[in-house]
Formats: sequence, structure tokens, C-alpha cells
Amino acid sequence: MNEAVGELTSVTESIVQARIDGQLRLSEQVWVGQERLTAEVIALAGNSATIQVYEQTTGLRLGEPLYSSGNLLSATLGPGLLGQTFDGIQRPLSVLQERMGAFVQRGENIAPLDSDRRRPFTPCVAEGDELESGALLGIVPETPLIEHRILLPPGVRGRVIHLVAEGEYTINDEVAVLVDGDEQEHTLTLTQRWPVRRPRPIKQRRRPNVPLITGQRIVDTFFPIAKGGTAAVPGAFGSGKTVMQQSLAKWSDADIIIYVGCGERGNEMADVLEDFPELEDPRSGRPLMERTVMIANTSNMPVAARESSIYTGITIAEYYRDQGYNVALMADSTSRWAEALRELSGRMEEMPAEEGFPAYLPSRLAAFYERAGRVTTMGGREGSVSVIGAVSPPGGDFSEPVTRNTQRFTQTWWALDRDLANKRHYPAINWLNSYSLYLDQVAAWWDEQSELDWRGLRRQAMQVLQEESGLQQIVRLVGPDALGARQQWVLSMARLLREGFLQQNAMSEVDAQASPQKQELMLHFFVGMYQRGEQLLERGVALKQVQDCIDIPHLIQLKEEVANDDAEQIAQLQDEVMQQLAQLGEE
Repeated sequence: MNEAVGELTSVTESIVQARIDGQLRLSEQVWVGQERLTAEVIALAGNSATIQVYEQTTGLRLGEPLYSSGNLLSATLGPGLLGQTFDGIQRPLSVLQERMGAFVQRGENIAPLDSDRRRPFTPCVAEGDELESGALLGIVPETPLIEHRILLPPGVRGRVIHLVAEGEYTINDEVAVLVDGDEQEHTLTLTQRWPVRRPRPIKQRRRPNVPLITGQRIVDTFFPIAKGGTAAVPGAFGSGKTVMQQSLAKWSDADIIIYVGCGERGNEMADVLEDFPELEDPRSGRPLMERTVMIANTSNMPVAARESSIYTGITIAEYYRDQGYNVALMADSTSRWAEALRELSGRMEEMPAEEGFPAYLPSRLAAFYERAGRVTTMGGREGSVSVIGAVSPPGGDFSEPVTRNTQRFTQTWWALDRDLANKRHYPAINWLNSYSLYLDQVAAWWDEQSELDWRGLRRQAMQVLQEESGLQQIVRLVGPDALGARQQWVLSMARLLREGFLQQNAMSEVDAQASPQKQELMLHFFVGMYQRGEQLLERGVALKQVQDCIDIPHLIQLKEEVANDDAEQIAQLQDEVMQQLAQLGEE
């Protein structure tokens, strides 16, 4: 442990070669050089090791020592994670700033969690109890919003032979001792470590049939994601990926938010770091950071740490999932992570594949997204990790390798459209290019919420929007007046759906988030009005008479005038409009 096991023989940016004379394992955490720069073993061949360094290697010299840690590259998991902002290798940025100012110096191996702070611990077992892996050992109130459940680490089981009384302890204090069937003792503290590249074990995968309610109408109603599901947000620069993920982080009904800023521009990430602490949790009125963990690894930080940042993030997400929480992980963006893979692969002189990306890009993407899921944990609880990854294709080209391979491994596709963004239509999700494979799975949940036909309403609305897309080509050529009455009616109702339902104002206190009830009532109103108007036109009623019964500009503002708590007003307004249309039919 912490002993020299070799010396450096080659340095190529963040990739170094070392001649080893001790024992090393693949993926083992090591320290490089006299400054002990944090690194990881990524290849072994005979007495030679290839190592990627997670800090700047400027000034490293050949012959400097290589130190072994004896452990795989791991994340420290325990009370104190929530509300923190870490870099890609889980160093707390707030502590680094206090010590060094704005710029991180090399060789600073700071513990992720505060080891001096004493936290109240309440045991949930007694001496003599037989415990299995994942069993609940005790409770620590981590924040006013989240209780931290101290669990037996994976692979540890046995009989409790020592247990501390209720009181305050540091994260490194011994709180329990177990003895297993082989008479081997296991000393437990409030923390555990887990290799970031290895998924945490589960007992069973469950069907993802409960929607992750985001409050965004185009997501929840048209392209839903299930708890434990995967989604991609591809979009060109300026199309609203970051704002979309921030809205999902604030308004989704996940218990824990993990936000990974992976390789984004420093000024953009700085805005996120400034804005997030100011956000208010709409469910409690307390700061959203009390149930959020942020991992910031900007484009000017070492590229190797960018590659590891998403693994650190999803390991923390799995840890809270094991406690029985529903976790949402936002990765912004996986394109920058893939670029880090490409750069590291080039430095290792590996054979490049399409557009210079390594041949193992698809398998790495698959391994990351497959760590999402709704599961039964080792302790018998139900939890989930939902993964939402932003993709930044150069020039908005969705055919490039990262975007195309991401589409293979995600079940929901929210394709952002630059033209919509330029028209100030947000969220700028193109409803013709997006899809969700969770529709059938979450439909039963919607059916339980009300007697309205959620699938039927959604299907009818999509038909109107698709028909409008075809009619727009004719309108550009000859104008809308050349269309028939029914086609003009389709254009009017499509506009109502686009501007009154799909478009949402994130800056509005009323419209920033829509409850499932409000969403369904609005859609039922608009679709029902479309169907009734179509019937009247078929019976020979003039289009102008039908349109005069409906104040479309007012209906478009309905989303900002009716709060979630007053959603029944929509049903009342629908009754009034439908009565007017019925009277028109009688005339």
C-alpha cells in the first residue's frame, strides 16, 4: 500500500508508461511521480503498465516513481455527498477553492467527504441480528430532505457482535462489527468505497412501467421516460440542451438528482454552478442542492478526468438507488466524454474507427446506459436510476457516430431542433423526429390516474401535428386560403397544440411545470374541440362560424392562466366551448 512499484519510462500528455517491479491490477488507482498525481492503470503487458493520469502531467520526468494504492479506482460513498460539487475524480471543489483559489494545483488528494464533522446516527438493528448484504444498519439525517440509509456493503453479511448506541459519529468511526460464517470479522463505518467502473449488484430488475414525471408536457404526454429508463437529448449548439436538463432536474419527481457536467465550456458550467444553489425545490421550498450532487469537469480540465466523471456520477446514483430512492442522472454531455475517449485512444496509438473514435465506443456507451434501471436492491427495497444524456453532434449532424450509437442504446429520443429554438419555441423538441419506447409500459399508470383515454388523446394529437407538417408545404406554395375548410381547421388546431400545449415557458411560475392532471385535461380539451369542429364541418357548417366560437389566442394563454391546483377550470371551460359548438350544430 502506497509503496513504489515501478518507475516512469514514457510520458505522452496524460498517458504514461511505467516499468513495474511489483504487483498491479487493471483499473487500479495509482499515484504518479514525486507529486503523486492521481492515475489509473488501463493496460498491463509483462512488466510494463500503461497509465492514464487524471491531472496535468507537465514537468513529469522519466525515472520518477509509481506508487500503488492496492485498490481499484473507487468512489467514496457515505453521508455528506448531497449538496456537494466534485470534479471528475471526486475531489470537492469547494474545499479545493478554499485551499488554492480559482486554479487547482496538482497532487492534491483531498478526501471527498468531511471526516471531522460528527453526524447523528440511529441504529436500526441490534446485537445478535443476522444481516445480509444490503441490509439497513442505521439512519443518518443527511439533509432536511433526505435521510441517509447506512447499508451493509455488497458482499458483507453476518451476525452483529458489536453496535454503537445512538449518538453522533464521524464517517470514519466504527459503528458496527459483524462476524460471518467463516468467523471473519467485518468492521463497518458510515462510509464504503466502490469501484466506479463496476455496476453495484442488484437482486432483480423490474419492469420500467412508472413514468418519471418531469412537468414538461411534450415529455410526459408525448415522449415519456419511465423511472429507471434512458433518454438522449441530441441537439446542436444553442438548441437548449442544458436548459432542458436543468428543467428536468428541478421539476422531475426523482428523489435524488446527479448532475454531471462533462467537458462543457467553463463559462457555461460556471453558470450552472451559480444557478443550481439558488434553485428552490418545488416540493419542499428548500434549496434543490439538498438533494443534488454535482460533478463538474469542464473542457479545460484534464481530459482523462472527463472520461471518468460519468462513472463517478453513476456510481453515486447507484448508491442512492440501493437506499430505495429514485435517482435521475443528467450527463451533459456524452459527446464531450466520447471526445475524451478519442483523445486518450489516439495517445495510446490504438487503431481508430469511424471519425477517429475508438472501436469500443459503442460498447462503452452501452455499458454506461445499461447501468440505468428500476430494480429490487440487495436489501429488498425498490429503487431506480434514470439516465438522461445530452448529445452535442457537430453542426447538428445526427448521423455522426456518438449520436447514432447513443440512439441504439436509449429508449427515449428527444431531438432538439435549432429552427424551433430560433423561433423561441421551448422546449425545442421536434415532435416529428422524437420518440419514446416506453409508451405502452407507462400507459397503465396514466389510465389509473383518470378515466380519460391518454393513449387515444395522444394519438389523435400526433395525427393533427403530422398532417399539419404535410400541409405546410402546400401553404408555402399557394397560401392557406387555397386549402379546404377541414385542412384550414387542422392548421388552426395544430397551432393551438404547438403554442398552447407543446410550448412551455420555463420562466413562468405557472407554466414552468404542469401536473399530469393539468396536462391530460388540456389535451382532452384541445383534441375534443378538434373532433367536434371536424364533425361540424362535415355537416356543412361554415369554417368561420366554427372559428368564431373559439378564441384561440385566449386558449393558447390557458397554460399560463390556470395553475396546477385549479386544473378543473379547464374542464369547466371545455364544457362552455362544447356547448357553444353544440348550439352551432343545432342551428
